[in-house]
Amino acid sequence: MLTYAPVSEAGGVGKTTTAATLAASHARAGYDVLAIDMDTQNGSLTYLFAPEYDRGDPAVDNLVRHLVGRPKGPFGQLTTTVESGIDLVPSHNMLEDLHEFLLNEKNQAENFGESYSMYHQLHRVLREANVRDEYDVVIVDSAGKAGPILYNALVAVRNVVIPFEATAKGQESIAGLDDLVDGLEESIDVDVGVLAVLPIGYKDTRDQRDVLGELRASGFPVPVVIGERGSLMEGCWKQQCSPYTYVEQHRDRRRDYELETLDQFDELARYLEAEAGLETPEVAV
Repeated sequence: MLTYAPVSEAGGVGKTTTAATLAASHARAGYDVLAIDMDTQNGSLTYLFAPEYDRGDPAVDNLVRHLVGRPKGPFGQLTTTVESGIDLVPSHNMLEDLHEFLLNEKNQAENFGESYSMYHQLHRVLREANVRDEYDVVIVDSAGKAGPILYNALVAVRNVVIPFEATAKGQESIAGLDDLVDGLEESIDVDVGVLAVLPIGYKDTRDQRDVLGELRASGFPVPVVIGERGSLMEGCWKQQCSPYTYVEQHRDRRRDYELETLDQFDELARYLEAEAGLETPEVAV
């Protein structure tokens, strides 16, 4: 099983777009994919894939209810099938108060002499739902900043893919993520691995070549490098779909550089699948 979260402390590097594109690539290759949206921002997987869902409805069952042990139904009923057959657990506004909800649960448990880990609740929910038996790939699109949402995501998936801006700012985000992951591992005794670093918006300047060289020399896996594709990514958000669907259904002419970008995301997806030891599906989508 392949499980990971695209993570970056830097904003605007394409974390959610990376999650959506890789989810679509895995699904189009024939794998059963579960994408979980734990991003509290409106520009999230839920918005990009545009399911008919009211993230502000307090009465609807949602992931937060399951995380605090107050579900209104089975986990499977949270999912909605979107593009390429991806099963999506949509985001909900209650995620903004997740820290408070989990803290209340922790305090109640301790009052009864019970142990309670605020950061293991997504892992528990997925285990109890037998997600491992239902899916080949699980991707969690989480909040970028440190906190219970990100920690729950990392404990559940144990692996990260890092969208990376090949600048000094990008280098700082890598160092910051190293510190975050190290701190998480020390505090809750969970190993979190970096499956890949994905440079995005690469223009092959001298400075960027230096940064990319330093990145590879540091031992981070860099399977592919994505060039500047602003119009492609902006088009995806405008049409609310993955780059694959955007190119196939919303472009009036072939653009070879966009097809090359899709091939690169496919290459990255195949790399991640191989790292997890996934067998090739018998029937591709």
